[in-house]
Amino acid sequence: MKPRIWTLAAALILLFFNTAVTSGAETAKIGLVDFQKILSTSNAGKNAQTEITKQGKQMEEDLKKRGDEIEESQKKLEREAPVMSKEKREEKERDLRIKISDFNALKKKYTEDFKGLEKRLITKIQSEVIGIIEEIGKKEGYTLILEKREGGILYFPGTLDITDRLIQQYNETVGKSQKPASKEKSETGKPASSKPSTP
Repeated sequence: MKPRIWTLAAALILLFFNTAVTSGAETAKIGLVDFQKILSTSNAGKNAQTEITKQGKQMEEDLKKRGDEIEESQKKLEREAPVMSKEKREEKERDLRIKISDFNALKKKYTEDFKGLEKRLITKIQSEVIGIIEEIGKKEGYTLILEKREGGILYFPGTLDITDRLIQQYNETVGKSQKPASKEKSETGKPASSKPSTP
């Protein structure tokens, strides 16, 4: 799961920009946050990944079932075509093209639904996390809090990273009722490309 973290980074920079401008000669207090780590280790992040994987697996299984049915229909038509009348063969070929077209439309819909689900869940976590970051920033007097992966940061002392404290507070507040769900096994966690692609 690879969210567009640049939006979070921009939000965090703007969140404390005014503080940085008005701080004057005071020493800047800077914190760093790893949003990928929040997604992978917080209760809400784990639950989001489990839900995304679950939905992706269901879509994948449905596409595989439909793809196998189409493949079997193709093989059956190839076997029986020599003994079919021209009209019957053309009818079967037309039915098969319709099935393939429907399959490709469903695959496209599943892909869009999957991306929408992923974006919706990640955006929700971003919104909740930014609220907690703002609370920490104001309470502890931070000048800037940046997303370390998307902020162009090449080196920083580990003491600047407040991700673990943020995750702990996130779990205790927003994620308190969201204990991690047990993970289901899935090879991909997203809709499969499956077989039919062109009529």
